[in-house]
Amino acid sequence: MTAERLVIVGGDAAGMAAASQARRLRKPGELAITAFERGHFTSYSACGIPYWVGGAVDGPDALIARTAAEHRARDIDLRMRTEVTELDLDRGRVRTRELDNGGRETWTGFDKLVLATGARPRRPRLPGIDAPGVHGVQTLDDGQALLDTLEASAGRRAVVVGAGYIGVEMAEALIRRGYQVTVLERSAQPMSTLDPDMGALVHEAMCAMGIETVRGTAVTGVVTGTDGRACAVTTEDAEYPADVVVLGMGVRPETTLASAAGLPLGESGGLLTDLAMRVRGQDHIWAGGDCVEVWDLVSGRTRHIALGTHANKHGQIIGTNVGGGYATFPGVVGTAVSKVCDLEIARTGLLERHADVAGLRFVTTTVEATSRAGYYPGARPMHVKMLAEHRTGRLLGVQIVGREGAGKRVDIAAVALTAGMTVEQMTALDLGYAPPFSPVWDPVLVAARKATRAVREAGD
Repeated sequence: MTAERLVIVGGDAAGMAAASQARRLRKPGELAITAFERGHFTSYSACGIPYWVGGAVDGPDALIARTAAEHRARDIDLRMRTEVTELDLDRGRVRTRELDNGGRETWTGFDKLVLATGARPRRPRLPGIDAPGVHGVQTLDDGQALLDTLEASAGRRAVVVGAGYIGVEMAEALIRRGYQVTVLERSAQPMSTLDPDMGALVHEAMCAMGIETVRGTAVTGVVTGTDGRACAVTTEDAEYPADVVVLGMGVRPETTLASAAGLPLGESGGLLTDLAMRVRGQDHIWAGGDCVEVWDLVSGRTRHIALGTHANKHGQIIGTNVGGGYATFPGVVGTAVSKVCDLEIARTGLLERHADVAGLRFVTTTVEATSRAGYYPGARPMHVKMLAEHRTGRLLGVQIVGREGAGKRVDIAAVALTAGMTVEQMTALDLGYAPPFSPVWDPVLVAARKATRAVREAGD
């Protein structure tokens, strides 16, 4: 019997999770697995790159969950530094180019195909944006390139463009390395993944760290010196000197190959799949990770959310289905958590603007509470914002900004959102209590009580 041929494009979380799960279910004689990765690393934590750059963790080896050799030992033909340049869906084959072997090109046939091409940093078309010294941070190769620049630089001035999760985390990393950091953000507040009133709390913390944050400004270009390297970043009304520039404007799905092959893409450019992570309209092609759009359980729309948690789950589901089993990915509620210095930042569900786009009427409430009983040493303030649907009281979203013990409280709201609970139902949740961990009424439940009253008053 001839083994079925599975080809995987992309050797990080989704791709190699799919390969590993498929191998658990089917032996090499039944399924031959070939995976292509254009970088130097496989199965790594991209989320750990800012902490590697900042010196909090070692890298890159510490960020690698499984090496190429370990995958190959499990009968997975993983080919590193090999880029897939074309998908020929009619003939069932992919064209590849070896990046370290003179660019040799070959075709590899497949019976089943998995696209796990990830995402790429947003890089606007501006003068000087591709100059040496300007770095996106998405892969371990990107992280190493940035570290090489930092170690070679004689100066200590850094400009971070964008104040989303990556931008804020990289600003902290650069501060820890002794750099003078300026963050340029076109929105009114940093962290556009929060509502502006909650983002203002993040801005205060960044200022306290010594990070200069220029808000409401658009970058117009990167100035280069006589050596061709970046030396400053310009906006409409100012110029900011820079020995290194880091792009923190988020990412977009890497779907160049998929688009050229005519596969279906959503509004954000991510691949569209069914619940089994099979590409819509295809019976032998799957996709997962940062290159796909996922179903939002709260808004009832697809959206692009680039997170390793989702990518690993997608890979498990794809590997199960490719391997002959059956599994589905029901969707997400949009949970994320981050930090800047000791400030913890978390959100789940919808922001106000997301609820507006979805056509939902809602009420909002914000409370300030403490992470522990107020009399217990170490109690710190935290702010919790909650969105609830008008009349029904269905929980729509929660944002939390506070110190130690604040961020992971968002998981309470994530479970409530997944279960479709109302804010009134949340007030009866039986949460753990002891003074070192929480007040008698947990801050999330205090917010739910206030939201319940707001829903009733709006109904009246």
